[in-house]
Amino acid sequence: MDKGTKVRTTVLFLALINQFLVSAGLNPVPGSEELWGEMIAWGITAAVAVWTWFRNNYVTWRGKRQKQELVKAGLAKGDK
Repeated sequence: MDKGTKVRTTVLFLALINQFLVSAGLNPVPGSEELWGEMIAWGITAAVAVWTWFRNNYVTWRGKRQKQELVKAGLAKGDK
């Protein structure tokens, strides 16, 4: 996976953990009330889900091959 995919996956994973904690009654956002915590958690989760869903992450074997071909053709950046 390239660096962007790793970052998006990590942020999505953290947002999902946060959402689970809020759903379990634990408020991971310090200093906020329960409703505010839920609203913030849903907002973060929704934003990250949209961000990661609409990006081509090249996670599958086929996707990795596609990325290699795009890099060879100069249509995409390679990993640094």
